Amino acid sequence: MTDINFKVDKNKCIHCGLCINDCIAKVFEFDEDKTPKAVNPQRCIGCGHCLSVCPAGAVSVFGKNPDDSQKVLAQNPDMILNLIQSRRSIRNYKNENVDPEKLQKLKDMLKWVPTGCNYHKLHFSFIDDVPVMNEFRTHVNSKLLNALTKKPVEAVTEKFSAYTNALKRGEDVIFRGAPHMLVVSNPVKAPCAKEDTIIALSYFELYAQSLGIGTCWCGFGQMCLMLFPELSGYLGIPDGYQSGYVMLFGTPAIKYPRTTQPQEADIISVQRKDFPKMSFVDKAKRYFWNFIR
Repeated sequence: MTDINFKVDKNKCIHCGLCINDCIAKVFEFDEDKTPKAVNPQRCIGCGHCLSVCPAGAVSVFGKNPDDSQKVLAQNPDMILNLIQSRRSIRNYKNENVDPEKLQKLKDMLKWVPTGCNYHKLHFSFIDDVPVMNEFRTHVNSKLLNALTKKPVEAVTEKFSAYTNALKRGEDVIFRGAPHMLVVSNPVKAPCAKEDTIIALSYFELYAQSLGIGTCWCGFGQMCLMLFPELSGYLGIPDGYQSGYVMLFGTPAIKYPRTTQPQEADIISVQRKDFPKMSFVDKAKRYFWNFIR
């Protein structure tokens, strides 16, 4: 970026240098009046930290008025922890559209999700109307059942026999009766193409939970997107983009009044020590584990 439209209100600036010190791209320096100026605008990644960090609200970038930013509020860590603890995968939904106001809040939130290298090119495909979801569901279930019951495929998909039989009975084992679906895709050239989509859905899931909307990660749905190219066309996924994952959502038809009691996580505190000397075999194993996926 070269034209970042960086401006400083000299009447407000307190010359603290926070915008300079917090800029990871080293875009700014003080001028002779100790007022920040952009000396390397081409390095800017558009993160907006300079506007956000200024305690006096003196910095504007990309034409943004700092007075239009939301104030950062104190958070209740216990409530946030309870939100995380009480999150459940919902597989029982009411057959109705989510309240439009809640849906719009979810969509508006997505512009704040973080991305690697601040590469904000994510694409969000919503199916937010029950008839559209039913059309998509019917097509996918029919295609999948046809694929799984063909002779050459059927012989090597015995482990999917339970799902095949369920599809034959008309059960919606892929989409779980969900009224809505969200697919997040990213350009294949994105620095963190897969990771960005998962992070975005994680933010979506927790905010949805706070609004009383249930979600479910849909691995089979993602598999179907990879197998049937016309689905990407139906969802409006642009050329050069790859779907990262699928999330089902809707108003839950079930309520969980308490959290689960999961097993303890495997957590260690690393202590200072010498780095281990590794044999060729140990290195090879570690490379295999690091890059297997």
